Amino acid sequence: MTLRGLLVDYGGVLTTDVFASFDAFCAREGLPPGTVRDLFRDDPAARSLLGGLEDGTLPDAEFEAGFAALLGVSPEGLIERLLGATTADVAMLDFVRAARGRGIRTGLISNSWGSQRYDRILLDELFDGIVISGDVGVRKPDPQIYVLGAAAIGLPPQECVYVDDLPGNLKPARALGMTTVRHRTPEETLEILTACLQDAPA
Repeated sequence: MTLRGLLVDYGGVLTTDVFASFDAFCAREGLPPGTVRDLFRDDPAARSLLGGLEDGTLPDAEFEAGFAALLGVSPEGLIERLLGATTADVAMLDFVRAARGRGIRTGLISNSWGSQRYDRILLDELFDGIVISGDVGVRKPDPQIYVLGAAAIGLPPQECVYVDDLPGNLKPARALGMTTVRHRTPEETLEILTACLQDAPA
């Protein structure tokens, strides 16, 4: 089947590595490398806080207070401090922009990190459809968010390719019939996407 839609994650795909930013935060705060990652992976309280932040049920300030307590750091501006070392990945942004320019339907499926983390003007430029977990009340890897993502660009899942840096977020998309790409480097991802979308109608 010809792929006509490109769906992408935000943090770690359109930006540099989120986990590297977490470790930069740890270095600044005097915490062991991997502290943030390990808490989100292994600690039920941290996972609950992150889940509430991502699905929009927990205000930013409450997440910051709760997670700061687990880390033993100040809560002030914690989200920005955690993600502050990420920067835009220009190559990925340019590819999405060019894909939309040639008629490929483009969409965002992102687990949100608070209400102020997105440049909405840029998103409107890049995407035909935008699904952000905090806006819709459902987060990856819930299959429903991928259904919403495909619907937002007016295509069935089987006609979409989805890009994410986390393998666990790819599995539900694949189960729905999407072609999936794990993002490791821009060079690798763009080579794969160019091949996937070469037959897309202009």
